[in-house]
Amino acid sequence: MPLLPIVHAPAYDAGFAPGHRFPMGKYTRLMELIGETGLGSAADFHAPAPASAEWLALAHHRTYVDQVLGCSVPALIEREIGFQVDERVSLRARLATAGTVMAARLALSEGLACNTAGGSHHARRAQGAGFCTFNDVAVAAHLLLADGHAGRVLVIDLDVHQGDGTAEICAGTAAIRTVSMHGEKNYPVRKQVSSIDVALPDGVRDDAYLETLDWLLPRTIEGFSPDLVFYNAGVDPHESDRLGRLSLSDEGLRRRDRRVFSFFRERGIPVASVLGGGYSHDIDALARRHLITFETASQFI
Repeated sequence: MPLLPIVHAPAYDAGFAPGHRFPMGKYTRLMELIGETGLGSAADFHAPAPASAEWLALAHHRTYVDQVLGCSVPALIEREIGFQVDERVSLRARLATAGTVMAARLALSEGLACNTAGGSHHARRAQGAGFCTFNDVAVAAHLLLADGHAGRVLVIDLDVHQGDGTAEICAGTAAIRTVSMHGEKNYPVRKQVSSIDVALPDGVRDDAYLETLDWLLPRTIEGFSPDLVFYNAGVDPHESDRLGRLSLSDEGLRRRDRRVFSFFRERGIPVASVLGGGYSHDIDALARRHLITFETASQFI
């Protein structure tokens, strides 16, 4: 039986205090649940090494890269990110980015792979923002293009927030198509222009969301044949999410993930899944929503 490649590093959890606005503990709890539910026995685990400055500079200005690596990010940018960039956060950002690169390479060889972090889609070329330090998907996409492992890359972002940083970094790169389906009135206030944007009103429930996704998926590859898909599987469209403003159920998230994985895998297109957003003070409930993506992915390996 094929095993699902899962990329993880314990330092994905930078050890924020309980109750912090960013639920850092979800990374540790997710891995515990993968083991507790038996999914771990059906997985092949991989651990990344921190991303190099050279990798990071493919998507970010070198000045900002050096600030993060040197833990000298200006206070104004730290406020936009939402937390201080200390040694643990800097390491976490480098590991999560390398984890997405590793997941992409594993997907190219195995068909599907999942990173237990990543999806930091608000980080822009010149700075981080919105709990995102480095834009792991943008870095990985540019690296795969640069080293010749992919000729065209598709990013499908179903986090509830627009992938504004990914759109900004990848704008003008014809080999990368960015697709974002998000809450129209949610963060960020100033949206960027993705290759395809679908803005949803507040309160959308399962059936309407999935009907829209069914319309969207064929359009993601219309006139574009990707060698790899990055899937941002944020669970913040969930009805109980603290920041989401949409109303998907657990089953709605499961049906969403199933549609994405099945659509691309049936066409022989590799998929690298990244964790994306999800916000709750109940870390266990939040981690269980993220677990849905991994359980669903294991059915398509």
